[in-house]
Formats: sequence, C-alpha cells, structure tokens
Amino acid sequence: MSASVHRLYPGEPAQAPTLTPMLSLTADGMGGVNQIILDRMQSKIPLIPALAGHLIAGGGKRMRPMLTLASAALLEYEGVRHHKLAAAVEFIHTATLLHDDVVDRSDMRRGKQAANVVFGNPAAVLVGDFLFSRSFELMVEDGSLKVLKILSSASAIIAEGEVDQLTAQRQVETGEERYLHIVGAKTAALFAAACRIAAVVAERDPKVEQALDDYGRNLGIAFQLADDAIDYDSEVGESGKDKGDDFRDGKMTLPVILAYARGNEAERSFWQEAIRGRSVDDDDLAHAIALIARHDAVRDTRERARHFANRAIDAISGFPVNAARDAMIEAVQFAVSRRF
Repeated sequence: MSASVHRLYPGEPAQAPTLTPMLSLTADGMGGVNQIILDRMQSKIPLIPALAGHLIAGGGKRMRPMLTLASAALLEYEGVRHHKLAAAVEFIHTATLLHDDVVDRSDMRRGKQAANVVFGNPAAVLVGDFLFSRSFELMVEDGSLKVLKILSSASAIIAEGEVDQLTAQRQVETGEERYLHIVGAKTAALFAAACRIAAVVAERDPKVEQALDDYGRNLGIAFQLADDAIDYDSEVGESGKDKGDDFRDGKMTLPVILAYARGNEAERSFWQEAIRGRSVDDDDLAHAIALIARHDAVRDTRERARHFANRAIDAISGFPVNAARDAMIEAVQFAVSRRF
C-alpha cells in the first residue's frame, strides 16, 4: 500500500475531511450529467417533471454519479460516455428514494417535505417507475451489454435489499450479519456499480473493474453505517430528517442491534416493545438514545464504518497517485465522519 494513503484508525484526531476535492474534480462533468438529468426527467405530463424536480432539485450529495466520474478520472478516461451512465445511476437512486419514502411513510427528505407528502403516494411510486425507465433508456443508448448487465443487476439487488429490510422491520431478533447483508444490497450495490462501470467504459481489465467495485461497495457500507449512526446522535438540522425516524419505523439498524445484544433483561424488554411499535413516543426515543449511549453502540457503529472505509481505501491504493485518487480517498473519510 502506498505510504501516501491515509487510513482511518479509532481514536485518531479529527481531520475534518470534506467533499470539496471530489466536487472540484467532477465539477465540469457533473454540469453535463445534471443537464442530462434535467432533459430526461421532462415529460408531456406536467406532474412528472414537477415531482421529479422536487426531489432532484432538493439537494443531496450526488455521491453516486460523482463516483462514476471520479472513477473515470482515476483511469484517465477522456471520453464522455460515462456522463449518460452517471445520470442513469442518479435516476436509479432517485427512483429508490421515491419508493422508500412511500414505504417508510416519510415526512421529510433532505430537509424539506418528502415528495409523497406533497404529491401523494400513487404519484411518487409512478414517477419513481418513470425514472427507472429513463435510467434503462440511457443504458441502452450507451450500447454496452456489460454496462447494462452491471446496472440492471444492481437495480435488482437494491430491490431485493429493500424487500429484505421490509421483512426485517420490527423484528428485534435481526442480527448484525443480516443487517450487513441488507446494507450491502440496498445501499452498497449501487455504489459498487457506479464505480465499476467506469472501468468498463475505459476498457480496463477485470482486476481494475473489481478494484473499483470493491472501493464502491465498501464505501457504500461505510456510508450507510454512518447514516444509521446519525439517526441516534445528530440534530434534525444536521441530518435533514426527523431525528429518530429509524426508531419509530422499527428498523433494526446497527446501533439498536448492538444495544439490544448488550442490554440486560429490562432493556431488552424495552427494545422488544419499541421495535414492535408499542413504545415510540419522545420519551421512549430519549430512553433509546440513552441505552445506545450506555452501550457505546453509536461509537462502535462508527468504528465498523471506519473498518469498511479502510477496505475502500485499500482497494484503490494500487492506483497511481493523482488528484482523482486523493479525492476518492477523502470522500471515504468524509463519509464516515459526516454529521448529516
């Protein structure tokens, strides 16, 4: 591993990593990607661009399409094929967000009312389907069966992960192994695919494809672990959603899994009632946060996030040192240290 690669260790000083290098690296390309997104979300049916625009224009880090562009830069690819594919990746992600908010009955998304609250559940589901269709149009236009296979497979895996999460909801017996399997499907699969397709477009060998896949997959797991920790240790203004959403929805995320496994009989009884939806008022949330803090569950969730972050960094350590690799490493560091 190159000596210039900065891995993450528990207890090291905070270095306030940011997405600024990634944003700078991909700024020109993202201009093209965003134009494709705006063009392809248009329709003669006014509700479609109105609803899609509500979510797409509502902010967000655009991590997944940026990863496609950054991976292409890492490989010194000089074409533009990856712009449409990055837009396809973002459409897949946006469609899943629309569907997730309906399933979760979410009120907030990125600090404002969720699209399903503004436009209704049926419209949110159908526009999500429209965006999925647009993503596949973009894949077909690219013409690569290999790219189509990677992204279509990721889409199927994401859907399986969401169904698996739904069946695990309010199941207090859900363990860490199943949780990580769900995260690997519903979140990490698209991160991995977003990175891998850059190697296909750049016509690099399977080892390079796999290295970028490993980077994206481990980054995706670390990103989701950090996200789940945030639900129990950040303020509403930081996260852009209601604090305790996961708790009220009965989701067995890692902080809860750890606190439940380490709890005494009375604490486990509380978790059983809470996860099944019988104890979810503000006082119950406060008690849940106290139990999670008592058992260092948020700290250990973030520690596990750092583990996967290190694996992501290691995956690209063999690539030549350049601005793209540095930006991708700092993006990993940002993913696990962020508070929103």
